[in-house]
Amino acid sequence: MKLSILKNELNEAIQNVSKAISSRTTIPILSGIKVDVTFQGVTLTASDTDISIQTFIPVEDDRQTIVQVERPGSVVLPAKFFVEIIKKLPSQDVEIEVKEHFQTFLRSGTTDIQMVGLDPEEYPVLPSIEENQVITVNGDLLRTMIKQTAFAISSNETTPILTGVLWNLSEGNLKFVSTDRHRLASRTADIQADPEVRFTNVVISGKTLNELSKIIPDQNTMVDIVVADNQVLFKIDRVLFYSRILDGTYPDTSKIIPQNYKTELILDTKKLIDAIDRAYLLSREDKTNIVRLQTKEDGSIEISSSSSELGRVTEQLDVKEFKGDPLRIAFNSKYMLDVLKVVECENIFIGFTGAMSPIIIKPTEHVSSLHLILPYRTTN
Repeated sequence: MKLSILKNELNEAIQNVSKAISSRTTIPILSGIKVDVTFQGVTLTASDTDISIQTFIPVEDDRQTIVQVERPGSVVLPAKFFVEIIKKLPSQDVEIEVKEHFQTFLRSGTTDIQMVGLDPEEYPVLPSIEENQVITVNGDLLRTMIKQTAFAISSNETTPILTGVLWNLSEGNLKFVSTDRHRLASRTADIQADPEVRFTNVVISGKTLNELSKIIPDQNTMVDIVVADNQVLFKIDRVLFYSRILDGTYPDTSKIIPQNYKTELILDTKKLIDAIDRAYLLSREDKTNIVRLQTKEDGSIEISSSSSELGRVTEQLDVKEFKGDPLRIAFNSKYMLDVLKVVECENIFIGFTGAMSPIIIKPTEHVSSLHLILPYRTTN
């Protein structure tokens, strides 16, 4: 195998596939990146068995020559070193040559590097997926939906299904739900999809979705999503991103969302973030994250937190709209901040059904997202 390739193109492809490399793999070959070279271009593959990422670099793109292939072939190169060294090479061109026993030589400018390659025949084959259920989603929308839900997954591996985000599709309405039993996030979107295409209980690891969102380009790229029995394939430009679907049935969360409220508030999102952020500083020091919210007779609200060692923060906040009963409630300020930082709207609706019932947070501008956090029971 022998070729010359533009460093920037190779580096971008390596950065994409390296997101599938796990430092904890027990299969030595999976600590490497597989390089396949043909006269059509270069294919890079990385996998940790849960996710696999493959990207293709064509010989030419927009009439620019990217790759010059002298001799096709394959090799697996150690990912950790390969990822770092390509970034640091001095010249814009990289020559790669593989000799006997997969000894690999990289040349760039005046730099010569020798690497110990592995046998590509030992590398696992990527899953084959039947493309019966395919939907296409705008990349910006997909990234937003992930951002607004993946933060609420559980980090507790004893309930693996809750470490993922639930996907359901029915009649062109795509819905994401995540929960860690203390909070819940949901986001819906209408997409252009064949009415025949529908699925339920597709649960994808939140960590995987966060890695996927880093690969989606900013410029309104469309993402093709293929849903099969135990795998999902995302096609983004020249990148194929395979993810395993988590085993198990996701719990029905619809019953915990209240439909009526005893107290309703509409607040300026930015002002509420700032106020809770200041209160969070003190509650974090006390390692409780507890912040209290209390309605006042003049229609405003009071936000407060205290620390036995540091003192107390109290501030008044004007309310744009207030309906219902007076209220005093305590909640996890970090959970509230996580929600407020992803809702992307000027004004926020917060609905309460009592001091010990779920708090519902929704943007006032649209009905496509809903967040829920459970309050804290406090002694006073």
